[in-house]
Amino acid sequence: MRLISWNIDSLNAALTSDSARAHETRAVLETIKENNPDIIAIQETKLRPTGPTKKHREILAEMFTEYDYVWRSSQEPARKGYAGTMFLYKKDLAPTATYPKIGAPEPMDDEGRIITLEFDNFYVSQVYTPNSGNELKRLGDRQVWDKKYADYLHELDESKPVIASGDYNVAHTEIDLKHPQNNHHNAGFTDEERQDFTYLLDQGFTDSFRYIHGNIEGQYSWWAQRVRTSKQNNSGWRIDYYIVSNRIADKIQKSEMIDSGARKDHCPLLLEIDL
Repeated sequence: MRLISWNIDSLNAALTSDSARAHETRAVLETIKENNPDIIAIQETKLRPTGPTKKHREILAEMFTEYDYVWRSSQEPARKGYAGTMFLYKKDLAPTATYPKIGAPEPMDDEGRIITLEFDNFYVSQVYTPNSGNELKRLGDRQVWDKKYADYLHELDESKPVIASGDYNVAHTEIDLKHPQNNHHNAGFTDEERQDFTYLLDQGFTDSFRYIHGNIEGQYSWWAQRVRTSKQNNSGWRIDYYIVSNRIADKIQKSEMIDSGARKDHCPLLLEIDL
């Protein structure tokens, strides 16, 4: 099975805008399509509460002819057009989709952050983890989210093996970002967030990238848009992950980043696993 996960930073802009960035984003979508994944997880869709518009649906049907999809958008009392997730999957797979609420601080459970696909012998889930925000204003709520999310995946894992992906908004170790010494107290690299990711893995999960590549350095999944040379200098962070239940870790065949060219922000992740 081949899976791809990507924080797209606005599916709406990718499908309907004529900006230079939108063209770069569509080029990455074409690369994803060329990889012929069985399942595509997309975070930060930023769609309206009613989901894809008629125009979006027409474009998706044309671009991803072989795929069905499910989506989850931010709903009141959360902000409209914020966060959001989507799964596209090959039509012959026909999973059951669920849209869990994990008991997170309001309004996180209404921001469309988790979708889970259930198959006969495993789950595929994705998450767009809340950012701790400027001056770490949301760190306390984020810590509650992290614990609730880890417990949710653990509950799934007690039933069937889990493949989970997404933008986890944390660089786990110092080799997961270019300048750890400058970011120790910044969102995405606080001791609390890093400890929470360790707690998640301790629930019985494996970081697939580290499983395959060990402690290789200089491999990132996000580069700041506002820093002109961030990608040129590979000054990035690895904050996107595919994690899998420990008992299927030996079935991982490939876990890597997909080159997104000149486009900054997130790049897609690829996982190949023999299930």
